[in-house]
Amino acid sequence: MTKGAEYTHGHHESVLRSHSWRTAKNSAAYLLPYLKPNMTLLDIGCGPGTITTDFATILSEGHVTGLEVPNSDILDKARAYAAGRGVTNITFVAGDALALPFPDASFDVVHAHQVLQHVGDPVQMLKEMRRVTKPGGIVATREADMGGLVWYPEIEGMKEWQQGYIQVARANGGEPEAGRRLHVWAQAAGFPKESLTLSVGPWCYYTPEERAWWSGLWADRTVASNFAASAIKHGIYTQERLQRDAETWRKWGAEEDGWFTLLNGEMIARV
Repeated sequence: MTKGAEYTHGHHESVLRSHSWRTAKNSAAYLLPYLKPNMTLLDIGCGPGTITTDFATILSEGHVTGLEVPNSDILDKARAYAAGRGVTNITFVAGDALALPFPDASFDVVHAHQVLQHVGDPVQMLKEMRRVTKPGGIVATREADMGGLVWYPEIEGMKEWQQGYIQVARANGGEPEAGRRLHVWAQAAGFPKESLTLSVGPWCYYTPEERAWWSGLWADRTVASNFAASAIKHGIYTQERLQRDAETWRKWGAEEDGWFTLLNGEMIARV
């Protein structure tokens, strides 16, 4: 799934803490108006399956397929989550997003959330998404733009963390400012410009509970996820800087007036 790229986050608990919070409502609202109950949908990079399972409840007369890299642990978590919600019109499979294991024109909708930024060839992935979508169907993507973060108050070290994250993600072969590039990648993949509908969807964290959750998972992710190992491997970070950046996150989370917004680029592409 990551031709020439390494997944910056991995599947550490601190990463899944974030991914498991995601729902179709808070992470794919831009796509929901296009969905009809009898559609078939492929969700690439389904992770723990929370968004995927939501799609299956919406497409109650259709079927949803979730695809992840070969990792029995995360796929088992996704299957267990769907089963726990009593959802049966859903299948989870392992596969490569750059060479999807499906025939041409297999799905009404092909969706990916926060995946293109981590693959080595986002244009190839979009070509594959287009290939397996039926004529008249939809390719839908949503990607964060890590250069478009906004926070308050200005905590010493936060800008350095942002710059360090971007360096590490690019060293791993990804593109952390993916949100602003979706339309460019799509046109390179063969989508006419007029077939694209673009939007922006923010995540905003400001309540005490949200600040504690968001700052805590990033503090833990900085020192304990795959990010830490790859940051040191590439010579971008030292162990001391990792600890310093984690503490920066904790300081922001303790600010009573703390506010953080992350912008996500969104794209609907008609096939």
